[in-house]
Amino acid sequence: MQLLGKLEIKSKKKIIEFLNSESTGRIATIDTDGFPQIIPMNFVFINDVIYMHSHIRGEKLENIKRNGKAGFEVDRSLEFLPSYFFDPTDASLADTLYISVVMKGMCEIIEDTKEKTLALNSLMKKYQPEGGYEPMDPKMEVLNEVAVIKVTPHTMRGKYKIGQNLRPTEKLELAKNIFKRNSKTARNTLKIMGFSVSDDGIKLEKDVEW
Repeated sequence: MQLLGKLEIKSKKKIIEFLNSESTGRIATIDTDGFPQIIPMNFVFINDVIYMHSHIRGEKLENIKRNGKAGFEVDRSLEFLPSYFFDPTDASLADTLYISVVMKGMCEIIEDTKEKTLALNSLMKKYQPEGGYEPMDPKMEVLNEVAVIKVTPHTMRGKYKIGQNLRPTEKLELAKNIFKRNSKTARNTLKIMGFSVSDDGIKLEKDVEW
């Protein structure tokens, strides 16, 4: 229980920053047999809700019309930690550093053209920040050719694991092992953990707490 508390993201600002930095989320709706259907989607988080765009027909839309309860999840795997970081023979000690946000809430298909326009323009701004497109207008007929899905969270919980549960000496040792393994994500992971890397070695610049 104590460990779970340390892994929880307590800052809503950090949760929003994370959501805005990620490109893929996963929505879970309930199908006709009562099973969750999980689909990866582009999304944007604005005004405390999730918006996604979709084809105007499909199973997930039928699911939403039938049952508005939904889940939404976004995660980022930062670094795989091989078991030999902790023990030369015990494979069960392999671990992963990560960030994740999980929501439960109500889902609906937006019909209001002004809200659809807001959602679609916000999606374009997120995924195509360089421009090169004509912003949507509520009077455009193209709005009828796309569905906009909205998830209003009832609960939103973030978790992260970047070594904050370790003692300072253990965290430094982990950082050295990550640097030595030299994965494609190693330097970025160390930065997120609060470490700097220079010719003088690895140094903890700040204790990161979210």
